[in-house]
Amino acid sequence: MSATTSPAGPAGSVDPVAAPPARAGTPAVPSASGPGPRRGAAGGRAGRRGRRALLGLLAVVIAVVWAFPVYWMVLSSVLPGSKLRATTPTFLPTGATLGNFRSVLSGSGFGTALQMSLAITLVTVVAVLVFAFLAALAISRFRFRGRLTFVIAVLFVQMLPAEGLFIAQYKMLSSVNLLNSVVGVSILYTAAVVPFTIWMLRGFVAGVPIELEEAAMVDGLSRVKAFLRITFPLLAPGLVASGVYAFLQAWNEFTVALVALPAESARTLPLWLRSFLAASANRGVDWGEVMAASTLIAVPVIVFFLLVQGRMTSGLVSGAVKG
Repeated sequence: MSATTSPAGPAGSVDPVAAPPARAGTPAVPSASGPGPRRGAAGGRAGRRGRRALLGLLAVVIAVVWAFPVYWMVLSSVLPGSKLRATTPTFLPTGATLGNFRSVLSGSGFGTALQMSLAITLVTVVAVLVFAFLAALAISRFRFRGRLTFVIAVLFVQMLPAEGLFIAQYKMLSSVNLLNSVVGVSILYTAAVVPFTIWMLRGFVAGVPIELEEAAMVDGLSRVKAFLRITFPLLAPGLVASGVYAFLQAWNEFTVALVALPAESARTLPLWLRSFLAASANRGVDWGEVMAASTLIAVPVIVFFLLVQGRMTSGLVSGAVKG
């Protein structure tokens, strides 16, 4: 009777838990403690850096595309007419001159139009902030009969096309002798801007907890004092944002002013620019003067918006800290 014998001795012993030998052609599997995860983490960081660089480059390209028309307008305003009419475009302000600006400012109508625009814009901004703030405060802080109807009416007015109201607006102003006046145009501008401004301010008012006012009232303040000392400072960024929106709408508006200001002596800056372009076309369009006039209208608005935008950011941060 034969017995199965295993190889004797240490050299011939077989470890029962040892892994079987790898076959020929089978790729080796890296161990968990090898350099594979480190290379993967480094590759992930490199991929994230590459995506950030690509997004940064895309942002720069978008900014250049956005800013190039403004740069071209300002550049054309300081170039002489010979370079503007040349077949080869000029991208640098070589041979710049202020003659176009002198021609525009020495012409008739710019000063009067500037005063008209400033007066209408100032009245519109103040009126819009007062009415929109009170309305936003009412629909955010109080529950009253007709509140839902009022909200729906605000939305409905916002959806009405401005062109459909021109005839009615003209007849209304004409019946009360407010054509060619600052008050008449300001009323129309205010009615057009208030609905959207109400919704802007409503979000800011609703974002301030009413418990802050209630806590101040528990400490002995009246409702009015609690609102003025606690809530109103936190709403300053919203008022600035709404004021900027109203300013831009009133400063750049053209169609309503064309209807409500038919007289040549009462023109805002957009209407003045239109008449300036028409007069220039009669003798051959001088694009240097046209671009200079456009720069006088547009650049102050851009500078004002950039300055106020920084104040809005600091106001938001300080308001959050105070809250």
